[in-house]
Amino acid sequence: MFSAGQLALISIFSHLMFIYLTWKVITAIRIETIFKKGRSAEARVFLLFITIVIGTGVSNFFLDILKWSGDLIYLFSFINMY
Repeated sequence: MFSAGQLALISIFSHLMFIYLTWKVITAIRIETIFKKGRSAEARVFLLFITIVIGTGVSNFFLDILKWSGDLIYLFSFINMY
């Protein structure tokens, strides 16, 4: 369905978009209150890592759904063989 270059471009854009959206959502939560006073730098790094993990997971889910929906044509071509 997609060439390797197109899939790479879609994957990069998807990962960056979902990481950005996750960052916007996570920064709305006051998670810094969990960390000790004066540890705001560590809290930001922690939030960055959590954002990357969640955003990449959501992006992989989105890309899998996109790939699987494109592969559905093979299901119908298999049925027509019999």
